[in-house]
Amino acid sequence: MTPEDQLKLLTAGTSKVFSEKELLEKLRLGRPLRVKFGLDPTSPDIHFGHTVVFEKLRQFQELGHLAVIIIGDFTATIGDPSGRSATRPPLTREEVLVNAETYTAQAFKVIDRDRTEINFNGDWFRKMTFEDVLRLNARVTMQQMLQREDFRNRIEKGQEVRLHEIQYPIVQGWDSVEVRADVELGGTDQLFNLLVGRDLQKEEGQPQQIVMTMPLLEGLDGVKKMSKSYNNYVGVEDPPQEMFGKLMSISDELMARYYLLLLGEQLDPAQHPMDAKKSLAERLTARYHGIEEGRAARADWDTRFSKKDLAAADLPEVSLSDLPLPTNVLGLTSHLFKAVFDLEKSNGELRKQFILPGSVQINGEKLTDPAADVSLSAGDVIKLSKKHMVRVI
Repeated sequence: MTPEDQLKLLTAGTSKVFSEKELLEKLRLGRPLRVKFGLDPTSPDIHFGHTVVFEKLRQFQELGHLAVIIIGDFTATIGDPSGRSATRPPLTREEVLVNAETYTAQAFKVIDRDRTEINFNGDWFRKMTFEDVLRLNARVTMQQMLQREDFRNRIEKGQEVRLHEIQYPIVQGWDSVEVRADVELGGTDQLFNLLVGRDLQKEEGQPQQIVMTMPLLEGLDGVKKMSKSYNNYVGVEDPPQEMFGKLMSISDELMARYYLLLLGEQLDPAQHPMDAKKSLAERLTARYHGIEEGRAARADWDTRFSKKDLAAADLPEVSLSDLPLPTNVLGLTSHLFKAVFDLEKSNGELRKQFILPGSVQINGEKLTDPAADVSLSAGDVIKLSKKHMVRVI
């Protein structure tokens, strides 16, 4: 691809590029660019929201560039304050290294390991003397730090901002100097930190890195950012059928954004929305579980929903002896949501949202009377909702 074509591909889906002109100049150099992404493995698992940056890294790699991953075995013990309303709890280096193993294993399902350089920023920060730290701090003013909206908001509200948090943008910026980054990727909340890297590189006489921020991915609800705390996420380690099913629940409006940010492609407007969504779900499931698992998850979904053949579907099973029989429709529904799917739902919610509208069914027969007695046999299929079905054994 020409540098101009590369620029068009690489800037698609980004929030901010500082600047496109500088990036084009670097692409015209005709050498592999060093594309940095720093991550602090504060937890062992990642969700699709985390993979937006990895997808952009993959695009750089396919164009012949090098991904430079910084494992924050030092910075994670400080805790990134970006977008935070309170100080992050610090982690030990041992905790970070354990998380880093699973984190990178999941990341390599998206990016090419052979085109990736991995660095640990503790390798240079733990060698610094206190004098080195003071000299590094002298390059940044307190006024610069207080330009950060998250710091300013906390101060205005009378909340603490610890001095070690102010160090974070400086040490992240110094990472760019150490690895001589040409480009640095990050989320929109990382913009300040990435710009500090440019400033420090300039002072060191290095060419300044291009800053490229990626948008935060909306979760399954299409409103809030994807987060485990909002329970609107798709986990990279989710089982294939669960992953496929979650992706099939997104809106048609959100689907185009998932195509762009998770697959790096534009949604074909001529494709039927249902076919497009199945293709999206299958390809993403295949990315993390393999092609066969992706196909099997699609076939199972078709069996459950498209063909309505629940007798042949792979469903969670519940033993007759584990059911609270005799019981009524309300009691059975409540028990199954809790025991099989670990979901607590009030009786009012069960009546209004599931039983009365006819969602609760046994072998296709709707049970709309919450007080009706239930009789079950082995082989019965109980449907609680479009996503929640069990087979009695």
